Amino acid sequence: MKLTSYIKEHFENSVKVKEKILKDEYLLSLIEKVALECVKAYKEGKKTLLAGNGGSAADAQHLAGEFVSRFYFDRPGVASIALTTDTSILTAVGNDYGYEKVFARQIQAQAVKGDVFIGISTSGNSLNILEALKMCKEKGVLSVGLTGESGGKMAELCDYCIKVPSNQMPRIQESHILKGF
Repeated sequence: MKLTSYIKEHFENSVKVKEKILKDEYLLSLIEKVALECVKAYKEGKKTLLAGNGGSAADAQHLAGEFVSRFYFDRPGVASIALTTDTSILTAVGNDYGYEKVFARQIQAQAVKGDVFIGISTSGNSLNILEALKMCKEKGVLSVGLTGESGGKMAELCDYCIKVPSNQMPRIQESHILKGF
């Protein structure tokens, strides 16, 4: 296979996933509901907290950066924290409680009722995200999952679960960051 054919195939697969999203009225409506929940939280002086692992951690940081800085136009910054960025907290909690607790412990310490947690996991089965979602229930924090088409175990734990219609990690991750709420 020529390299250009390989590249073209990946672009075509990416476009197909976006077309599926565009044609899925339920999914589009769900994305709109989540966006409105985030706006409501910001208007009430609340914040979003985001987390993921690997590429999803990078996506969490990217989205938090867009919320705090700007996205498309100048506007006041909106409170948002990527729970993936403080290495002292991550290593202390990982050492003392286990890696599966690194996000739950931060939600316990920093989240308040009315905040929005966005957990990102392509499989929907990342243990530390699942633990964070359980903590959200305890604290009254609205939870949003960004996953692949199965939703994994997250689908049952989230208030809203946005499932990208793909089982390919790169296609799922590009769709997660595309949303940008």
